[in-house]
Amino acid sequence: MRSYVSQSVQNLQPSGIRRYFDIAATMDDVVTLGIGEPNFVTPEHIMQKGVESILTGHTAYTSNSGTLELRRGIADYIQRLYGLEYDPECEVLVTVGVSEALWLALKAILDPGDEVLVVQPCFVANAAAVEMAGGVPVVVDAYVGEEFQVTGEALEAAITSRTKAILISYPNNPTGAVLEREYMLQIAAVAEKYDLLVLSDEIYERLVYGVEHVNFASLPNMRERTIVMSGMSKSFAMTGWRIGYVTAPYPLVDAMRKLHQYLIMSAPTMGQAAALEALNNGDAAVEYMRGQYDSRRRLIVDGFNELGLTCFEPRGAFYAFPSIAATGMSDAEFCDRLLMESRVAVVPGSAFGRSGAGFVRASYATSTENIMAALDRIADFMRVYG
Repeated sequence: MRSYVSQSVQNLQPSGIRRYFDIAATMDDVVTLGIGEPNFVTPEHIMQKGVESILTGHTAYTSNSGTLELRRGIADYIQRLYGLEYDPECEVLVTVGVSEALWLALKAILDPGDEVLVVQPCFVANAAAVEMAGGVPVVVDAYVGEEFQVTGEALEAAITSRTKAILISYPNNPTGAVLEREYMLQIAAVAEKYDLLVLSDEIYERLVYGVEHVNFASLPNMRERTIVMSGMSKSFAMTGWRIGYVTAPYPLVDAMRKLHQYLIMSAPTMGQAAALEALNNGDAAVEYMRGQYDSRRRLIVDGFNELGLTCFEPRGAFYAFPSIAATGMSDAEFCDRLLMESRVAVVPGSAFGRSGAGFVRASYATSTENIMAALDRIADFMRVYG
């Protein structure tokens, strides 16, 4: 019988991080630093709003765009944080997480063969999402010498007549990098010069340490050519609620809504109720969790540096990205041996792009006790291989 799987799906590469999760799940006594999942439970007052939605019978579809109350809440939240104004009626779209938001944005703008500059290292789904939307991902590397911030020069060198957009993800998964204003302005200048859109994944926007997050659309002349994607998963510990959102000029949101109404209908109703409570009354919870992450960040970065696994200082998200050059191993070999011999799960940096080779991603979204246990085991490992 012939194969019924499309060639485009056959050509997609499997996730470079899934293998380690699958192996670790079959083993006992594994300390995992591999998962980008907050170890906090959604704050109680936020959960309660979701429960109330169910118990009061608000379980039907909402507007395709999301409830107007939530869209107004998102617009107010962005105005409060960044001074940006979006019309909740037509410039805000509620999505099923940033994963849907990214696919909608790409599908809405790309014709077959259009190119998107994908800055790496980045989340493993980014280049794949471009392919699934019918476009061509063109990798642009960021390097540790610039603390994994992409330069305008690197972007410009990759532009062709088919380039349509730049896809950036800062604060960054897997590196923890945060764009300094100098680098943001370089990206903006390239976008203006070549008339490109910027797709900015800002899901970790509230999780920054010692720096200020700048919404890319707030840069001069960037609002009209930027699609910002964010959501509730990371900042508010709401991964399972699956609520994301897009803010962009009306023609772009209108195109994305057209796709969304056929693909999804509407984001989960009870999740939207909880999200509104988070935006309106969740700042104290965010500050508490951010403080906890900051303590863990300093613990894990100092620990890696003391072990000879040189780690630049991550300024955002909840990942450290140490170099494993001192071991003489490839990042894949390091991760394999560390998992099998020391029962610690981390992810090869090369899973996130070629410029991540020689590094590993370690999440500090886990407990302090887990981080300390992992560092103890890695210390024993380094006494053998360091």
